[in-house]
Amino acid sequence: MALLQTHGLVARYGDFQALFGVDIMLNEAETIAIIGANGAGKTTLMRSIAGVLRNDAASVLLDGKPIGTRPAEEIMSQGVAMVPEGRKLFPSLSVEENLLIGTYGRKIGGHWTLETVYDLFPILRERRHSPGTALSGGQQQMVAIGRALMSNPRVLLCDEISLGLAPVVIKDIYKAIPQIKAAGASLIIVEQDIAQAIAVADRVYCMMEGRVTLSGTPDTLSRDDIHNAYFGAGH
Repeated sequence: MALLQTHGLVARYGDFQALFGVDIMLNEAETIAIIGANGAGKTTLMRSIAGVLRNDAASVLLDGKPIGTRPAEEIMSQGVAMVPEGRKLFPSLSVEENLLIGTYGRKIGGHWTLETVYDLFPILRERRHSPGTALSGGQQQMVAIGRALMSNPRVLLCDEISLGLAPVVIKDIYKAIPQIKAAGASLIIVEQDIAQAIAVADRVYCMMEGRVTLSGTPDTLSRDDIHNAYFGAGH
């Protein structure tokens, strides 16, 4: 049985329909990447899984149980944590206080503690008393990832974690993914950077205009397949 799946997931913002029957599946100890252009519905999919958007109960399943109508706090308490697009740190809090917020919704023992997060991102140990806003974009992203890890999630949702960062910084952040996986989390990574996503993923889904247009393992998807699924065959 899949750890997490969406089944015929439809999502709307008022009258605007953003997702049209999306089916994805995440297995235990797996990393899947969701790629697609801006406006493809990737963030809406993440928000639906995390409970920020409510959907039909059976359209999102965790361990085979319907969670589509559950609020975000409850989904987090069941082990689904999100690194939101744009990082969303608390500006008045220090790095360490921002990290500790990650434990509020789910107090559970596990691999991730302040110490192990600092081992993963050593620069955060040095900056732990600095305000979150005093950090570079890349360091803020590390805090956002660390904060999500502090809940010792079973599923980690990463929404556009490379957005607006320099390539060298992106490389540093992506270096952490195998360690996160080794510590027991399964990951869903939403990315516009196709190469980056495919490099860490076991399977890839491509979305366009609210639908899944392609899925497969990185070694079976050709560049043309991905291009057509990403932009449409006419481009």
